[in-house]
Amino acid sequence: MPQTVLLAEDDRAIRHALERALSLEGYQVTAVADGVEALAQAHRTPPDVLLLDVMMPGIDGLQVCRVLRAEGDRTPILMLTALVETADRIAGLDAGADDYVVKPFDVEEVFARLRALLRRTSPVPANGVAGTAADALRDEPHTGTSSSSFLSAAASSTDRQISAAGLRMDLQARRVWRGDRELELTRTEFELLELLVRNAGIVLDHSTIYDRIWGYDFGPGSKNLAVYVGYLRRKLDEPGAPQLIHTVRGVGYVLRED
Repeated sequence: MPQTVLLAEDDRAIRHALERALSLEGYQVTAVADGVEALAQAHRTPPDVLLLDVMMPGIDGLQVCRVLRAEGDRTPILMLTALVETADRIAGLDAGADDYVVKPFDVEEVFARLRALLRRTSPVPANGVAGTAADALRDEPHTGTSSSSFLSAAASSTDRQISAAGLRMDLQARRVWRGDRELELTRTEFELLELLVRNAGIVLDHSTIYDRIWGYDFGPGSKNLAVYVGYLRRKLDEPGAPQLIHTVRGVGYVLRED
């Protein structure tokens, strides 16, 4: 069966162009012009993924996202936005979006991000580890510093839980704690943190993280990873407690408790 996309875009030309491109790519597309129609359609026939424009009249894409998340709907959401400021992108992530594409965009980038979101929501195998987690366990990291076929010495694991640097993650329930405080993370934030915890103490370069989390390296000019790391830090950091995610300038990121 073709995967289903619910597209909400008020610009008629963009909506028709995307609907045609997605259909030619093999998706089954339902295209609507505003947020009210998007919510009604999502309730009638839940799609595999939503593609939402941020700026729509009436109920905008952010409000659609907030309503669905408040209802417990975890369908992956890719936002389309002409807003390029970091604060605007963070607003989308805070609303519960999983990823975003900035206008004007290349349709191939939209396809790549949709494929990555849909891969991450594929059925979980019997061992309870899906998507990037499985990749992180069996693939050789690009840094050349260690093999991800086993957890680093700084991390511990059971079949269900992993922990490092004062963090504990329940992979099946998709819950995470720093000490006794539970953190509310989006799907992308959870998978990014899982990758860092599994490789605690190991510097992961940008291309490795992009490949493991998004399945696509968006190049040195992309700010996507920096935005997610910044947002994850805001949820992890505590007054008086050590910072956990460290930037290695020109290379990437590492999880460690200094």
